[in-house]
Amino acid sequence: MRRLLMGCCLLAGLWLSLPAGAVPLRLVADIWPPFTDDSMPNKGIATDIVTRALARAGYASAYEQVPWARALQGIEAGRYDVLINAWFNQARLQAGLFSAPYLHNRICFLQNSRIKQTYDGSLASLGSVAIAVVRDYAYSPEFDADKHLNKVPVQNFSQALRMLAADRVDMTLEDEYVARYYLQREPEAVREAVKFVGPPLSENTLHILVSRKTPNYERIVADFDKAIDSMRADGTLEKLIAAQVR
Repeated sequence: MRRLLMGCCLLAGLWLSLPAGAVPLRLVADIWPPFTDDSMPNKGIATDIVTRALARAGYASAYEQVPWARALQGIEAGRYDVLINAWFNQARLQAGLFSAPYLHNRICFLQNSRIKQTYDGSLASLGSVAIAVVRDYAYSPEFDADKHLNKVPVQNFSQALRMLAADRVDMTLEDEYVARYYLQREPEAVREAVKFVGPPLSENTLHILVSRKTPNYERIVADFDKAIDSMRADGTLEKLIAAQVR
């Protein structure tokens, strides 16, 4: 037992003494196109940006896609090093350290193109209009908690779009990039039948979350932030986004 403990300590010491980037960082995310998705080019916008930024900072990485709950638990337990697509949440600071934001998410309303715009930025302006919402999806604390809104649960955003185009609901809402991604894959009749309306319901910043159980986690975050700054300055960040969102 003593030899086993000594061996484990030696291995841990050797791991910690390795230079930054020598051991690939274990990246994780759930399926959230166009941000993270194994089936997309470079595995999605967020995966592409994060992987390139870490490489620019001198870190190798390996990506795994799992359900959200498992990804977050893996960061807490140290099974993964970097959660790619995290909104800031105070409670998650116990599990990891957030980077500075590298993308912004805007939750926007969509409405049937034939209908006059009703949303003016206040929830009160929505009145009793039927709004398709994806089950178990969080939009904003105020919207989610409002019991007066006429919310129609649906299985996914594609279903919401088709119901909207068919006049079965009045509105729906989604992250702007996600909405545009799905709209590109709908029939032309659906694309032409809906439009974005009003100001965004909410805006959130997207970060990486680095596990506090990862050696040198603070340095990884600092190096990542510096790499993102340089990618923003030289235009790389804008090009990566434009390549996948049109």
